[in-house]
Amino acid sequence: MDDIDDQFESATKSVFNLKNRPSDDQMLQLYGLYKQSLFGNNKTPKPGVFDFKGKEKWNAWKNVSGKGKTKAKQEYINLVEQLKMLE
Repeated sequence: MDDIDDQFESATKSVFNLKNRPSDDQMLQLYGLYKQSLFGNNKTPKPGVFDFKGKEKWNAWKNVSGKGKTKAKQEYINLVEQLKMLE
């Protein structure tokens, strides 16, 4: 595991220990970056019309399509660090 992977793993654990819950928008950003970091571009079918939460998550991942996994990991790490500084 290289340094970015170690930092990413640490950041994913840190999210669960934040004193202040991130906003819904921040949570969606984290979700999209997390999925992009692990799986690459979103190639899953779009959720149904009444699956509001699923659509929001799907869109969050789709919005970061095209980012390389390493770039997505770095942006995830940066966002977690910003959230930690707001505590």
